[in-house]
Amino acid sequence: MTDPEEPQPPPADNAEAGPERQSTPFLVLQFFIFPMAIVAVCVAVFVVFGLIAAEGKSAREYVGEVRSGGANRRWQAAFELSKVIQAKKDPALHDPKFVDELVTLFDDARKDDPRVRRYLALALGRLGDARAVPGLVRCVETTGPDADPETLIYSIWALGAIADPRAVPPLARLAQAEDPGLRKAAVHALGAIRSPEVTPALVTALQDSATDVRWNAALALARRGDPAAAPVLAGMLDRAALESAKDLSPEQREEALLAAVVAAASLKDADLMASVRTLAERDPSLKVREAAAAALRIRPVPPSAP
Repeated sequence: MTDPEEPQPPPADNAEAGPERQSTPFLVLQFFIFPMAIVAVCVAVFVVFGLIAAEGKSAREYVGEVRSGGANRRWQAAFELSKVIQAKKDPALHDPKFVDELVTLFDDARKDDPRVRRYLALALGRLGDARAVPGLVRCVETTGPDADPETLIYSIWALGAIADPRAVPPLARLAQAEDPGLRKAAVHALGAIRSPEVTPALVTALQDSATDVRWNAALALARRGDPAAAPVLAGMLDRAALESAKDLSPEQREEALLAAVVAAASLKDADLMASVRTLAERDPSLKVREAAAAALRIRPVPPSAP
């Protein structure tokens, strides 16, 4: 799902099934279909604080401010650095030493203001260099009362953005965490990694108690052409069932339908495509009808199909 307070989208209505308690990282991960959720929260933070630094600084200048700036300036510089990296225009980003420097900065920020490390994780994810994986893995494997849950979410997202198979074992463990927010973030990140080692964790997540965890797993499996996703996708394509879920907003229902329609076209499942055809013909949302029609052009279903 997008995205991936990322690295989840800004807080939205809970898409969970059942009365599970919402912990801090879960509250950070309220939207279930957006892979870049953390990015949206970062944008929200930026809007709140305004233009927090002089424009036009280089990546290395921001690195210097993260390293030696004042207490409030360091996290702001880390956020600005993530934006410079996202723009991909700074020549320093092509210097192999820059990645090593940023990884070291991330490791050294363990005892700094947690916001510094959160935005450095965002920067590393946007940089997309596999050399950041060991440091990010160390971060997600750090547990205990002193661990910052939002930094954990950002680091999980960054591992998914880098999509290195070495992240599969720790992410698979987090996909079994007690906290549904961590499970959701981990399953989303696993879905971005193109490795067969990911499949068992995603299949297990299809049985998760949290609705959006199951949905993330099904969407990821469908992208791989795995038929195991079909039962969960069938529920996502059922407009009536979604309408009966009182914990979903109208926007969340529509996003679920749109994502499921695209995913269904990846599978050779006549029943799923029959449901897609029904949506194309009858759904009240024009966006859903158009998406369903496009999916049917990719994978047509005979008119006589049930």
